[in-house]
Amino acid sequence: MLHYEHQLADGRIAHLRFSDVGDGDFAIADTLGQLDQNRRALCDYPWTWLHQVHGADVVHATQPGEGAASEADACVTAVEKSVVAVQTADCVPVLFVGSAGMVAAAHAGWRGAVAGVLPATVELMRNHGGGDLVAVIGPAIGPECYEFGEADLAAAEASLGSVVRSTTSQGSLGLDLVAGVSAQLADLDVETVVIERCTACDPGYNSHRARGDKGRQVAAAWIDDSSLGHPSP
Repeated sequence: MLHYEHQLADGRIAHLRFSDVGDGDFAIADTLGQLDQNRRALCDYPWTWLHQVHGADVVHATQPGEGAASEADACVTAVEKSVVAVQTADCVPVLFVGSAGMVAAAHAGWRGAVAGVLPATVELMRNHGGGDLVAVIGPAIGPECYEFGEADLAAAEASLGSVVRSTTSQGSLGLDLVAGVSAQLADLDVETVVIERCTACDPGYNSHRARGDKGRQVAAAWIDDSSLGHPSP
């Protein structure tokens, strides 16, 4: 588990957590009882979780747990003790903090990134007084492991820039999605921190592409007035 804290302008704490396989499976499945236990173990507040569809829709939770089970790829809240979360197993998880008291979680697979899920998330936060924004990019598949076809790479490059074009460790064409997401956030004037861990290389994370894992890790954020002493990213 990676756990960071960010102090807000009013003194409250924004908590950012990126799970690993040791924290349990956060895949959306029929066995919701175990999933609910895993969520409560991570944070025992109401969760806004999503059925992710690789698009650009963003849920705005104005009360704890609002919008749970929506078809969307990002969620935003300014409500204290309300968790916003996305689940991944190679796609890029992005957690946002707004200095005025707002957090967001976004699932940026390459299709969602091309569709504009991150600009949509930033726009919603800024339109609702989020303040200065910081984004933390969590563990995701690295370009050395992300073999990609030319047609899809051209589509990603057209939207995210030439930084996405890369080469895998085997010498084949690859996608650097983290670089593309970072560049897009920079264009949006969002301060960004990257956690450089490859889910395909590191067996401590689920990877759909490298190992066909069915499990998912979660990226979750919330605001309360408690601090566990974890450093800001």
